[in-house]
Amino acid sequence: MTVFVNRIATASVAVVTLLAVSTSAALAQKKYDTGATDTEIKIGNIMPYSGPASAYGVIGKTEAAYFKMINEAGGINGRKINFISYDDGYSPPKTVEQARKLVESDEVLFIFNSLGTPPNSAIHKYMNAKKVPQLFVATGATKWNDPKHFPWTMGWQPSYQSEARIYAKYILKEKPNAKIAVLYQNDDYGKDYLKGLKDGLGSKAASMIVAEESYETSEPTIDNHIVRLKASGADVFVDITTPKFAAQAIKKVAETEWKPLHFLNNVSASLGSVIKPAGFDNSQGIISAAYMKDVSDPQWANDPGMKQFLAFLAKDFPEANKLDGSVIVGYGVTQTLLQVLKQCGDNLTRENVMKQAANLKDFRTEVLLPGIKINTSPTNFAPITQLQLMRFKGERWVLFGDIISGDVNG
Repeated sequence: MTVFVNRIATASVAVVTLLAVSTSAALAQKKYDTGATDTEIKIGNIMPYSGPASAYGVIGKTEAAYFKMINEAGGINGRKINFISYDDGYSPPKTVEQARKLVESDEVLFIFNSLGTPPNSAIHKYMNAKKVPQLFVATGATKWNDPKHFPWTMGWQPSYQSEARIYAKYILKEKPNAKIAVLYQNDDYGKDYLKGLKDGLGSKAASMIVAEESYETSEPTIDNHIVRLKASGADVFVDITTPKFAAQAIKKVAETEWKPLHFLNNVSASLGSVIKPAGFDNSQGIISAAYMKDVSDPQWANDPGMKQFLAFLAKDFPEANKLDGSVIVGYGVTQTLLQVLKQCGDNLTRENVMKQAANLKDFRTEVLLPGIKINTSPTNFAPITQLQLMRFKGERWVLFGDIISGDVNG
């Protein structure tokens, strides 16, 4: 009898223990920080909807349309996305003001894909001091890949330095005696590209670069800089500009009948916001680099990823210019974020958001070029490190060569 009682007691203890474990597991599964609940995930964003970089504002609009589509389909793990996006006019002091508002007043879980190197630099230390993720920033500055010192900040696109090194590698191979003129934006973004170019040229940088001109975003036009660069006698032009100034540069190069081999940084390679306004005739032969598929490229006509993207535009963002490269970037980065949130499950703490962002293994949004995969780790905060060169021909970009690793150490 005693044995029987003991067995019942033991069984009861086992049931109680099992219930306790189940309950604690259930409690462990649902963890929230400010900005997340059973029904909502609050995400902050800062974009230049006005000002000198306003061409990029469409990225935020694309993200808003994508989140709306996701919400209409039931959200992520049953939670709706509350996407709060503010304008900073590409002005760092305004960025600081908007970031504080998002973190301290709106109480977002994290800030996602805020645009620009100077704006993100202005809130870099603040976000890390607050331990709020500054996730997938919309800038390729190399400094976003520094998990040791800034564990709450991560980039997404290939780094500016690695992209510029690819251009340098091409110049050294194809035009070893080139005389190079460089136009760059006078801020962290422009200087990052310039450093990559010089590092890529190595010991030949000093002799090959015959002219450098920097411009301020407050300047109405960069025409005078182009005139001076042409006067240097350069036969290669490395154009490190944002869309407004990129279009001006292409026009002025044509107007002055300067015929250099023209390299245009990826952030201004948009057909819709740069090349078309500058003129297709003026843009022939320009070289850039890509990591995303281009809507205007006929090779993607029957591509499932491109079809899905175009279906999204038709239904959820019909006012978008599908030829604007920034639209597909906004689409791709949002898909990457959704993968991170799926991996988070019911553990929506800021710490776990960063943990999952640093645990992407061969992830692909199908608007990336074939062969390009997103990989991160606790020691690697550079999700995309591969690019392919492309040349403008006719009315579209034509890819050439192999997928190249943009790894600075590569």
